[in-house]
Amino acid sequence: MSPYGPAMTQLIEQFEMLPGVGRKSAERLAHYILMCPPEKALGLSEAIRAVKTTVRPCAICFNLTEGEACAICSDPRRDHQVVCVVEQPRDLISIESSGAFQGVYHVLQGRISPLEGMGPEQLTIDSLLRRIRKDSVREVVMATNPTLEGDGTSLFISNLLADQPVKITRLARGIPSGSVLEFANREMLADALRGRQAF
Repeated sequence: MSPYGPAMTQLIEQFEMLPGVGRKSAERLAHYILMCPPEKALGLSEAIRAVKTTVRPCAICFNLTEGEACAICSDPRRDHQVVCVVEQPRDLISIESSGAFQGVYHVLQGRISPLEGMGPEQLTIDSLLRRIRKDSVREVVMATNPTLEGDGTSLFISNLLADQPVKITRLARGIPSGSVLEFANREMLADALRGRQAF
């Protein structure tokens, strides 16, 4: 039996549903909301409401936006013939923060994972294929996560593009700059050897 009343119990349970939030963290967050000034708590609820009612997928790349198209797709300075394919909007944010990519993106909204009930039809692969043909895309950079599912998704898309006049590349993998070979794992070393370049 919960030592809290129904309202507090419900709030704790809602916080507990968030990823990475356990029971103790949920209780701390609920107590914080209870004790903070009303305008702070209501500001949080208003921010959640605003996000749920105004943020949606970009009509072109499926990144998050509050308009029809996201800021990246709307930027004429970007190279619209080079498309970087990522799994989720947060992956796009990571690549964008590097400042090294000047093309545009396509967010798959996941990866092929049969065990999780996620097949190609649940992803935005069809939209990607239409976009590549329509925009005369010359290069597709596969930037899915280096996992079994991520690599499988990249391979699936690459096979679909085999008859298209488009260059398919993937992010380099291997030994990070400043690290020591002694501490690199087997997969990291194998990727580094496969992706070696002229010196």
